[in-house]
Amino acid sequence: MALPSVDRDKENVAASFVVDATDVVFSYGQRQVLNGVSMHIPKGEIYGILGANGAGKTTLIRLMAGLLKTDGGQLTVFGEKPSSRTARNIGYMPQLNALYLELSAEQNVDFFARMFGLSNAKERREAEEAVLDLVGLWERRKDAVLSLSGGMRQRVSLAIAMVHQPLLLILDEPTVGLDPELRASFWDHFRSLAASGVTLVLSSHTMDDAAHCHRLAFLQEGRVIAEGSPSELSSAAGIAGASLEDAFLHFVRLGQ
Repeated sequence: MALPSVDRDKENVAASFVVDATDVVFSYGQRQVLNGVSMHIPKGEIYGILGANGAGKTTLIRLMAGLLKTDGGQLTVFGEKPSSRTARNIGYMPQLNALYLELSAEQNVDFFARMFGLSNAKERREAEEAVLDLVGLWERRKDAVLSLSGGMRQRVSLAIAMVHQPLLLILDEPTVGLDPELRASFWDHFRSLAASGVTLVLSSHTMDDAAHCHRLAFLQEGRVIAEGSPSELSSAAGIAGASLEDAFLHFVRLGQ
């Protein structure tokens, strides 16, 4: 599927798109990771970035989170270049969790809640209880993270990303290590967040996550090779009954 041309008033970007990327380029030294990536994500959308390992997914969302700076092109979040100011409205769950292993799950969430500016003790406590219950860790909240499984640590990271009720939630492989029941529960919550106006951007290499997104970008070697809704991408593959995996492989072959 050809990427749609976007004709828009640049002075009204902030009102139109939460994340607005045009021809973004990024390299690690001599190795180019992103090569002219463009995507325009409105408020309340669940936008998935799908690609193989090494396609540039994590680099792209780290740019959105303000952890890296572009080498070229334009990238704005909430109408501004990513910065410490935009970061206050962003929840970011990295692929490799950055947790304090000797602290409990509850203490980790509380520490980051304070860092995000939740100064009212009662409101902070209520927010922490809500996210720990959501990720299924209320009964294990007093346990040191060191004693938790990899999947449980993922859940702590997700709780941290959501505790300050961000307007933009950026998730890197959010359902890795989760059982099907908990994964379904997470997606129910993600859809509820989107319905309330929160924008979600997630990277994944699994078709199960991709099928839940409003729109997807297929990323290959730092380029967006196709973009559209799951049904649009499946139909564009030109294969009767094509799955998202079929569609992805179809566009990868076209991009070679």
